[in-house]
Amino acid sequence: MNAVPFEPIRIGIVSISDRASSGVYEDKGLPALQDWLGRALRNPVTFDARLIPDEKEAISAALIALADAGCALVVTTGGTGPAPRDVTPEATLAVADKEMPGFGEQMRQISLRFVPTAILSRQCAVIRGRSLIINLPGQPKAIQETLEGLRGAGGESLVPGIFAAVPYCIDLVGGPYLVTDESVCKAFRPKSAIRPAPAQ
Repeated sequence: MNAVPFEPIRIGIVSISDRASSGVYEDKGLPALQDWLGRALRNPVTFDARLIPDEKEAISAALIALADAGCALVVTTGGTGPAPRDVTPEATLAVADKEMPGFGEQMRQISLRFVPTAILSRQCAVIRGRSLIINLPGQPKAIQETLEGLRGAGGESLVPGIFAAVPYCIDLVGGPYLVTDESVCKAFRPKSAIRPAPAQ
């Protein structure tokens, strides 16, 4: 019996910044997201990237377009603080069918290892249809830390990253079966949800 090949996945990546979207400085969020996700996943990935200003209606419209077009995962970076222009969580919750509060809780736990101001972050995650939408921090280093988690000097996991739970979450909402590169991030699934190793 032949193994099932890796399922392709379409991922929406959205960087939210007034200044980067207007060309004041180079956006670093989209390259950071694409780099990490490209290394972490063994599935063939098609990225749909958007760079938009901190406007609630524009953010919501982008999330709706990406989710409804078949992106099983949509990740945003930027706009999650308490400043007046930080409206990413509001825009995300406005398009949600279900809220997934554990993602935001864990991201703040990771960031609290570094800065006490992590409690000011309002990152959230939601389900829209068959899509998981996650708000990530704005800095590339923080993006990697929250996705991958923190490791000790010997490589042991100190604090799990949020991405370990992403593949099973996408399973549960009817999305493609994601396979991770365990040297970057080991996904967790109950034994009953684990499928045979896909064909190379």
